[in-house]
Amino acid sequence: MPTQRGNGPARGHLCWGYRRRAEFVARARDFLAAGLAAGEQVLYVAPGDEASLIAQLRETGQFDAGLRRGAVRVSSVDSTYTTGTVVDPAGQVRLYAAATEAALAAGFTGLRVAADATSLVRTPAQLDAFARYEHLVDRYMAGHPMSAMCGYDLAELGEDTVAQLACMHPVAHEGATPFHLHGHAGAGNVAALAGELDAAVRRLWPLALERADLRATPGPIAIDADDLGFIDHRSLFDVADYAERHDKTVVLRTRLTTPARLLELFDLTGIRVEGVS
Repeated sequence: MPTQRGNGPARGHLCWGYRRRAEFVARARDFLAAGLAAGEQVLYVAPGDEASLIAQLRETGQFDAGLRRGAVRVSSVDSTYTTGTVVDPAGQVRLYAAATEAALAAGFTGLRVAADATSLVRTPAQLDAFARYEHLVDRYMAGHPMSAMCGYDLAELGEDTVAQLACMHPVAHEGATPFHLHGHAGAGNVAALAGELDAAVRRLWPLALERADLRATPGPIAIDADDLGFIDHRSLFDVADYAERHDKTVVLRTRLTTPARLLELFDLTGIRVEGVS
């Protein structure tokens, strides 16, 4: 089952690692059907030609009416992206923002996308760019009526690669990642952080921090860690290193009392801890 840290309802940006193609198709149909029921326009993006993608959706009969009236669209990832393409994160977000606005203009309540992005993260350069995109598009979704389910083939990519993508989503399949560094509806340099930061994320956490690129505007970086369950001293060192490298102050907002004590104990600079009730 998908996991999400936090008290509120799950936002619609889910990372789903799968081992069988049929598993992804079935979950994508369920995800898109929920969007249709909510009055959204839905888009299915996967390998294969348009006819085969439509056939996959029509297996259950849920999408026939939507296909006829334009509420259901399909797009072949093979024809949209050439082999080895490295996504432009900001450009890709602009495309989905435009598609969301078009859906609203057509009378839908928003846009919902189910996409198998396995072929877009096969090389190190692709993976780095797409992880950055996942965080950036999540920032957009935090404040706009767009939702997405991103599928990745665990058998092909491996658990480590998928973890690098899953940690940039607010929700992921069980066991995908110990933490989530995802978008926040607040303005400026702000992100949300949930889960646990310990020895298991020694490489993943600093990588996610760098890819989130929280330096878009002047001023401090705010990390809303209301749903953070644990952070060890080394993970806090990573935040201090990040702040020093980029000449920024990072404000960590958390219910935990440990971070403030660690800051004092190790005399860390570049970080300020703010308690939340």
